[in-house]
Amino acid sequence: MKIVKRIVASVFFLCMFAGYSAAQQNIQFSQYVFNSLSVNPAYAGYKEEWFAQLALRAQWIGVEGAPQTGTVSLDGIVDPRDRKMGLGFQITSDKIGPQSSTSVTANYAYRLQLDQDDTRRLSFGIGIGAAQYNLKGDMIKTGEGGDRAVAGQNDSRIVPDVRFGVFYNSNFWYMGLSLMDAFSGSDVNVRSVSAAFNIVRSRHAYLIMGGLANLSPDVRVRPSLMIKEDFKGPTSADFNVMAIFNDKLWLGGSYRTGFSLWKKQYNTLNLGKQNSISGIVQVFLSERFRIGYSYDHVTSKLSSNQNGSHELTLGLTFGRVPRSFICPRVF
Repeated sequence: MKIVKRIVASVFFLCMFAGYSAAQQNIQFSQYVFNSLSVNPAYAGYKEEWFAQLALRAQWIGVEGAPQTGTVSLDGIVDPRDRKMGLGFQITSDKIGPQSSTSVTANYAYRLQLDQDDTRRLSFGIGIGAAQYNLKGDMIKTGEGGDRAVAGQNDSRIVPDVRFGVFYNSNFWYMGLSLMDAFSGSDVNVRSVSAAFNIVRSRHAYLIMGGLANLSPDVRVRPSLMIKEDFKGPTSADFNVMAIFNDKLWLGGSYRTGFSLWKKQYNTLNLGKQNSISGIVQVFLSERFRIGYSYDHVTSKLSSNQNGSHELTLGLTFGRVPRSFICPRVF
């Protein structure tokens, strides 16, 4: 019960910072299941080894100006003896049409040991950084010139980035809640040259949870769920299932859709809620080097105008802790 109370208190704390925003959607990776640092700063150091990852995503192939995203991250523990403090760094670059952004974030997590065997941990995290947003207004073309609702000139601005998170894990299940881009709701920071054009990402809250089931000594199943909320548009949910073979081959897929938690302004627009289905594979080419690939097939009306989305990840673990000790940490 104490664990539940702590998690509920943390949820309440994060929700106090969540507010209305009318900016663009946050970057989302289909392979977040391999490194949850991208959605929760409290995940920093979870693997108890230093872990470096590169992720590249090309979305909606065939659509001019479609999103292209790249991120590199590094995280690990800074006190190998007690394993209570995690540190993580992340650099992300994103481009969609005339808009582009680059963000740099440093994440810190403090982990509470909840039992003597150290099989249950509760981590609290904070991330601090900055994001630079750019807009090439001369790339925006309209049917009639002089449209005041469209930015007609280039714009660039730097916005501070703060994120909060809490993450609980045992050997067989986990749950985390986070608030990303906490400063993006400020009117001082979010408006571009055109009063009606917004180039800064909105605040987002993430809930992630999942478990692990051992079917045999060589086969395990890892179901998971991620819910993303931006407090304006449809709530997004990712349902994921991965099968793990001999701790070397991961095969699975996910389904992404939208739903309504409460009445919002977008409900009057009759927006579709279907999004995509994904196939995901990850292979350990060696004890410490992994490669992952995913393909997203769009299930919405956009499907006939593009050729899906591709995502590639590369991961490398290194550190003092033996792999035999790290193996169960598949979250």
